[in-house]
Amino acid sequence: MRYGFTTGSCAAAAAKAAAYMLLTGKRKEDITIQTPKGISYTTEVTDIVRQEQRVSCAVIKDGGDDPDVTSGTRIAATVSVCGLPDGSKKNIRQPELLIDGGVGVGRVTRPGLDQPVGNAAINHVPREMIMKEVQEVCRLCDFYGTLQIVISVPDGEALAERTFNPRLGIVGGISILGTTGIVEPMSSQALKETIRVELRQQRAEGRSIAAVSPGNYGLDFMQQTYGYDLDRSVKCSNFIGETIDMAAELGFSAMLLTGHIGKLIKVAGGIMNTHSHEGDCRMELLAAAGIRENVSLECLKKILDCVTTEEALAFIDAEGKKEEVMEDIMKKIDFYLKKRAAGRLQIACIVYSNTYGLLGMTAKAEELLRRLL
Repeated sequence: MRYGFTTGSCAAAAAKAAAYMLLTGKRKEDITIQTPKGISYTTEVTDIVRQEQRVSCAVIKDGGDDPDVTSGTRIAATVSVCGLPDGSKKNIRQPELLIDGGVGVGRVTRPGLDQPVGNAAINHVPREMIMKEVQEVCRLCDFYGTLQIVISVPDGEALAERTFNPRLGIVGGISILGTTGIVEPMSSQALKETIRVELRQQRAEGRSIAAVSPGNYGLDFMQQTYGYDLDRSVKCSNFIGETIDMAAELGFSAMLLTGHIGKLIKVAGGIMNTHSHEGDCRMELLAAAGIRENVSLECLKKILDCVTTEEALAFIDAEGKKEEVMEDIMKKIDFYLKKRAAGRLQIACIVYSNTYGLLGMTAKAEELLRRLL
């Protein structure tokens, strides 16, 4: 299946093309950037408007074989010179780049997201990509002044109504997202087959314990925290239950699931497909655990108003109840994982957060981890 590219990659490509045309005075019909994944992205440049101190252009988002609501959308960048180098600072050889969102890019109104309240909803990895690509152009052109870069999405406000942005407190448009720069095809059937193939390979290499994580962050946590070899891990995306079934069918004796609280909290409610399209009860499950552990009513209300699990955990931690609540959640996760496994294999789980690191382990997790390492 064919890769697509994220809104972050599109924004970086448009910004690079606009900066190039502004600083060289030459028209640019296509542009290439390097994604964090290491895959090059080359795209046509459209909607070019060139002025003496400002250039705008756009690229059209290609969702690959897993199109979403943003596929086919124009992601535009306007780059303007807003300051020339200060001759008194001869040792400064770095341009100043000011990144903001324009029309159709959402604005953050609630805490707990990637960007602080008031910022454009351009996440940190896309910002880093934009900086890297435009800095490259500045070096090429020996420019060390100040550039303003405004990312916009002409249809963004309408598209945002078809996303979770309004609920998350992002108003006025879509978010500019992406951690790897690419959109890996997520056709359900194709993805399940990929999971099966990877599990089969692990089994064929003689492994009896399947190390599984929903995504890149979980795999990174295993590597950074425990030094686990990522080549011996399987990414299961949202298909927790079906991955358990596959592991059992292929003859694994055990499976260790590792993931972020924002994903795996859903398993505490018996939800085995964690995609947001299937349902979102993260805060309700955290609040239920809080009720069982005598968290205050005021804190419970705050949890239910939270956007992210990281934000909710901060309120729980402030009450001194984080360990008790996580112990309760891990018992629920353990129950539902064992229910799905139905005695066919031993199963355990490790849950972490970006803020607090390791949050909890189910009963057999340490034992399985020792056997894996």
